[in-house]
Amino acid sequence: MEELQISYFLLPLFFLIAFLFASVGHGGASGYLAIFAFAGIARSEIAPVVLIMNILVASNSFWNYYKAKYFSFKLLLPFVISSVPGAFIGGFIRVPSNIFSLLLGFALLLAALRLLFYQGQVISRWKDYSGKPFLYAIPIGFIIGILSGITGIGGGVFLSPFLLMSDWADAKQTSAVSAAFIALNSLAGLLGKAFHMQIHWEIAITLGIVVLIGGQLGSYLGANKFNPKILQKLLGVALIVASIKLLKDLIFI
Repeated sequence: MEELQISYFLLPLFFLIAFLFASVGHGGASGYLAIFAFAGIARSEIAPVVLIMNILVASNSFWNYYKAKYFSFKLLLPFVISSVPGAFIGGFIRVPSNIFSLLLGFALLLAALRLLFYQGQVISRWKDYSGKPFLYAIPIGFIIGILSGITGIGGGVFLSPFLLMSDWADAKQTSAVSAAFIALNSLAGLLGKAFHMQIHWEIAITLGIVVLIGGQLGSYLGANKFNPKILQKLLGVALIVASIKLLKDLIFI
Protein backbone atom coordinates (compact mmCIF):
# COMPACT_ATOMS: atom_id res chain seq x y z
CA MET A 1 0.00 0.00 0.00
CA GLU A 2 1.26 3.48 -0.89
CA GLU A 3 2.51 5.57 2.03
CA LEU A 4 0.17 8.42 2.95
CA GLN A 5 1.39 12.01 2.96
CA ILE A 6 0.38 14.78 5.34
CA SER A 7 0.88 18.51 4.76
CA TYR A 8 3.27 20.20 7.18
CA PHE A 9 0.86 23.15 7.27
CA LEU A 10 -1.46 20.95 9.33
CA LEU A 11 1.10 20.34 12.09
CA PRO A 12 0.07 23.42 14.15
CA LEU A 13 -3.52 22.14 14.14
CA PHE A 14 -2.42 18.80 15.56
CA PHE A 15 -0.39 20.64 18.19
CA LEU A 16 -3.40 22.75 19.21
CA ILE A 17 -5.75 19.76 19.36
CA ALA A 18 -3.26 17.86 21.53
CA PHE A 19 -2.86 20.90 23.82
CA LEU A 20 -6.62 21.39 24.22
CA PHE A 21 -7.55 17.76 24.76
CA ALA A 22 -4.58 16.93 27.01
CA SER A 23 -5.47 19.81 29.31
CA VAL A 24 -8.65 17.91 30.23
CA GLY A 25 -7.03 14.46 30.28
CA HIS A 26 -7.98 13.42 26.75
CA GLY A 27 -5.83 12.07 23.93
CA GLY A 28 -7.40 14.09 21.11
CA ALA A 29 -8.39 11.26 18.75
CA SER A 30 -11.68 12.82 17.68
CA GLY A 31 -9.89 16.07 16.86
CA TYR A 32 -7.14 14.29 14.92
CA LEU A 33 -9.73 12.36 12.94
CA ALA A 34 -11.47 15.63 12.09
CA ILE A 35 -8.21 17.10 10.74
CA PHE A 36 -7.50 13.99 8.68
CA ALA A 37 -11.05 14.07 7.33
CA PHE A 38 -10.65 17.69 6.21
CA ALA A 39 -7.35 16.65 4.58
CA GLY A 40 -9.19 13.97 2.62
CA ILE A 41 -7.76 10.99 4.50
CA ALA A 42 -10.33 8.36 5.48
CA ARG A 43 -10.65 7.09 9.03
CA SER A 44 -10.18 3.54 7.77
CA GLU A 45 -6.69 4.44 6.50
CA ILE A 46 -5.44 6.40 9.48
CA ALA A 47 -7.14 4.84 12.54
CA PRO A 48 -4.02 3.03 13.88
CA VAL A 49 -1.95 6.23 13.62
CA VAL A 50 -4.62 8.16 15.52
CA LEU A 51 -4.61 5.54 18.27
CA ILE A 52 -0.81 5.77 18.56
CA MET A 53 -1.08 9.55 18.91
CA ASN A 54 -3.83 9.05 21.46
CA ILE A 55 -1.69 6.68 23.52
CA LEU A 56 1.23 9.12 23.58
CA VAL A 57 -0.84 12.16 24.59
CA ALA A 58 -3.11 10.40 27.08
CA SER A 59 -0.20 8.61 28.78
CA ASN A 60 1.65 11.88 29.18
CA SER A 61 -1.50 13.59 30.44
CA PHE A 62 -2.07 10.81 32.96
CA TRP A 63 1.47 11.20 34.28
CA ASN A 64 1.05 14.95 34.85
CA TYR A 65 -2.28 14.51 36.63
CA TYR A 66 -0.89 11.58 38.62
CA LYS A 67 2.05 13.67 39.84
CA ALA A 68 -0.41 16.39 40.85
CA LYS A 69 -2.23 13.75 42.98
CA TYR A 70 -5.60 13.81 41.22
CA PHE A 71 -5.65 10.17 40.11
CA SER A 72 -7.84 7.55 41.81
CA PHE A 73 -7.19 3.93 40.89
CA LYS A 74 -10.39 2.87 42.69
CA LEU A 75 -12.43 5.14 40.43
CA LEU A 76 -10.68 3.89 37.27
CA LEU A 77 -10.82 0.17 38.06
CA PRO A 78 -14.51 -0.71 37.47
CA PHE A 79 -14.55 1.12 34.16
CA VAL A 80 -11.28 -0.17 32.77
CA ILE A 81 -11.69 -3.87 33.64
CA SER A 82 -14.58 -4.04 31.20
CA SER A 83 -13.67 -1.29 28.72
CA VAL A 84 -10.30 -2.77 27.68
CA PRO A 85 -11.76 -6.08 26.42
CA GLY A 86 -14.64 -4.08 24.94
CA ALA A 87 -12.22 -1.85 23.02
CA PHE A 88 -10.29 -4.89 21.76
CA ILE A 89 -13.53 -6.45 20.48
CA GLY A 90 -14.70 -3.14 19.03
CA GLY A 91 -11.45 -2.85 17.10
CA PHE A 92 -12.54 -5.83 14.98
CA ILE A 93 -16.05 -4.51 14.32
CA ARG A 94 -16.85 -2.65 11.12
CA VAL A 95 -20.30 -1.05 11.06
CA PRO A 96 -22.11 1.55 8.91
CA SER A 97 -21.70 4.89 10.62
CA ASN A 98 -24.83 6.84 9.54
CA ILE A 99 -27.17 6.34 12.48
CA PHE A 100 -24.27 5.80 14.87
CA SER A 101 -22.70 9.14 13.98
CA LEU A 102 -26.02 10.98 14.17
CA LEU A 103 -26.99 9.74 17.63
CA LEU A 104 -23.51 9.97 19.09
CA GLY A 105 -22.82 13.38 17.58
CA PHE A 106 -25.97 14.88 19.08
CA ALA A 107 -25.35 13.17 22.43
CA LEU A 108 -21.86 14.66 22.65
CA LEU A 109 -23.16 18.06 21.57
CA LEU A 110 -25.75 18.05 24.36
CA ALA A 111 -23.09 17.01 26.87
CA ALA A 112 -20.83 19.81 25.64
CA LEU A 113 -23.55 22.45 26.03
CA ARG A 114 -24.31 21.13 29.52
CA LEU A 115 -20.67 21.61 30.54
CA LEU A 116 -20.21 24.97 28.82
CA PHE A 117 -23.27 26.56 30.43
CA TYR A 118 -23.09 24.85 33.81
CA GLN A 119 -22.81 27.67 36.38
CA GLY A 120 -21.49 25.79 39.38
CA GLN A 121 -18.44 23.64 40.02
CA VAL A 122 -19.00 19.91 39.83
CA ILE A 123 -18.03 18.25 43.10
CA SER A 124 -17.22 14.58 43.52
CA ARG A 125 -19.89 12.72 45.49
CA TRP A 126 -18.57 9.20 45.03
CA LYS A 127 -17.38 8.66 48.58
CA ASP A 128 -17.63 4.88 48.44
CA TYR A 129 -16.08 3.09 45.45
CA SER A 130 -17.93 -0.16 46.15
CA GLY A 131 -21.51 -1.36 45.91
CA LYS A 132 -23.93 -0.03 43.31
CA PRO A 133 -21.69 2.66 41.72
CA PHE A 134 -19.02 0.02 41.16
CA LEU A 135 -21.53 -2.38 39.59
CA TYR A 136 -22.98 0.36 37.38
CA ALA A 137 -19.51 1.29 36.16
CA ILE A 138 -18.68 -2.17 34.81
CA PRO A 139 -21.36 -2.37 32.07
CA ILE A 140 -20.90 1.33 31.30
CA GLY A 141 -17.17 0.72 30.85
CA PHE A 142 -17.83 -2.18 28.48
CA ILE A 143 -20.20 -0.12 26.33
CA ILE A 144 -17.70 2.74 26.19
CA GLY A 145 -14.96 0.26 25.28
CA ILE A 146 -17.00 -1.14 22.38
CA LEU A 147 -17.73 2.37 21.11
CA SER A 148 -14.06 3.29 21.45
CA GLY A 149 -12.92 0.30 19.44
CA ILE A 150 -15.49 0.89 16.70
CA THR A 151 -14.84 4.62 16.33
CA GLY A 152 -11.06 4.46 16.75
CA ILE A 153 -10.91 6.85 19.71
CA GLY A 154 -9.96 6.31 23.35
CA GLY A 155 -13.37 6.84 24.92
CA GLY A 156 -12.66 9.92 27.01
CA VAL A 157 -15.39 11.90 25.25
CA PHE A 158 -17.85 9.31 26.56
CA LEU A 159 -16.42 8.76 30.05
CA SER A 160 -15.68 12.36 31.07
CA PRO A 161 -19.20 13.81 30.78
CA PHE A 162 -20.60 10.73 32.52
CA LEU A 163 -18.25 11.13 35.50
CA LEU A 164 -18.97 14.84 35.80
CA MET A 165 -22.72 14.74 35.32
CA SER A 166 -23.17 11.77 37.66
CA ASP A 167 -21.12 13.65 40.29
CA TRP A 168 -18.73 10.73 40.63
CA ALA A 169 -15.68 12.97 40.16
CA ASP A 170 -14.75 16.63 39.98
CA ALA A 171 -13.10 18.16 36.91
CA LYS A 172 -9.48 17.31 37.77
CA GLN A 173 -10.26 13.82 39.05
CA THR A 174 -12.16 13.24 35.83
CA SER A 175 -9.18 14.38 33.76
CA ALA A 176 -6.80 12.08 35.65
CA VAL A 177 -9.02 9.00 35.39
CA SER A 178 -9.96 9.71 31.77
CA ALA A 179 -6.31 9.98 30.73
CA ALA A 180 -5.48 6.52 32.10
CA PHE A 181 -8.73 5.11 30.69
CA ILE A 182 -7.99 6.53 27.23
CA ALA A 183 -4.41 5.27 27.13
CA LEU A 184 -5.44 1.71 28.03
CA ASN A 185 -8.45 1.65 25.69
CA SER A 186 -6.41 3.08 22.82
CA LEU A 187 -3.78 0.40 23.30
CA ALA A 188 -6.45 -2.32 23.28
CA GLY A 189 -8.12 -0.81 20.21
CA LEU A 190 -4.76 -0.56 18.43
CA LEU A 191 -4.05 -4.23 19.07
CA GLY A 192 -7.46 -5.10 17.63
CA LYS A 193 -6.91 -3.02 14.49
CA ALA A 194 -3.27 -4.06 13.99
CA PHE A 195 -4.42 -7.49 12.84
CA HIS A 196 -6.17 -6.13 9.74
CA MET A 197 -4.92 -2.55 9.14
CA GLN A 198 -1.64 -1.03 7.97
CA ILE A 199 0.22 1.37 10.27
CA HIS A 200 1.77 4.34 8.45
CA TRP A 201 4.86 4.70 10.62
CA GLU A 202 6.31 7.81 8.97
CA ILE A 203 3.16 9.80 9.75
CA ALA A 204 2.88 8.20 13.19
CA ILE A 205 6.42 9.26 14.18
CA THR A 206 6.15 12.80 12.79
CA LEU A 207 2.76 13.54 14.30
CA GLY A 208 3.61 11.64 17.46
CA ILE A 209 6.39 14.11 18.23
CA VAL A 210 4.12 17.10 17.51
CA VAL A 211 1.22 15.94 19.67
CA LEU A 212 3.53 14.79 22.45
CA ILE A 213 4.90 18.33 22.79
CA GLY A 214 1.44 19.89 22.63
CA GLY A 215 0.06 17.31 25.02
CA GLN A 216 2.84 17.83 27.55
CA LEU A 217 2.19 21.57 27.67
CA GLY A 218 -1.59 21.19 27.83
CA SER A 219 -1.64 18.48 30.49
CA TYR A 220 0.89 20.30 32.68
CA LEU A 221 -1.24 23.44 32.65
CA GLY A 222 -4.42 21.44 33.17
CA ALA A 223 -3.03 19.56 36.16
CA ASN A 224 -1.17 22.43 37.83
CA LYS A 225 -2.50 25.81 36.66
CA PHE A 226 -6.06 25.72 35.33
CA ASN A 227 -8.92 25.79 37.83
CA PRO A 228 -11.74 23.19 37.60
CA LYS A 229 -14.25 25.57 36.04
CA ILE A 230 -11.82 26.34 33.20
CA LEU A 231 -11.29 22.60 32.70
CA GLN A 232 -15.05 22.06 32.45
CA LYS A 233 -15.28 24.72 29.74
CA LEU A 234 -12.30 23.25 27.87
CA LEU A 235 -13.90 19.81 28.06
CA GLY A 236 -17.08 21.32 26.62
CA VAL A 237 -15.08 22.71 23.69
CA ALA A 238 -13.38 19.33 23.20
CA LEU A 239 -16.77 17.60 23.08
CA ILE A 240 -18.05 20.10 20.53
CA VAL A 241 -15.04 19.28 18.32
CA ALA A 242 -15.85 15.58 18.68
CA SER A 243 -19.55 16.07 17.90
CA ILE A 244 -18.82 18.22 14.83
CA LYS A 245 -16.47 15.54 13.58
CA LEU A 246 -19.14 12.84 13.91
CA LEU A 247 -21.92 14.95 12.38
CA LYS A 248 -19.65 16.02 9.52
CA ASP A 249 -19.00 12.35 8.76
CA LEU A 250 -22.76 11.87 8.50
CA ILE A 251 -23.39 14.91 6.28
CA PHE A 252 -20.53 14.22 3.87
CA ILE A 253 -20.67 10.43 3.91
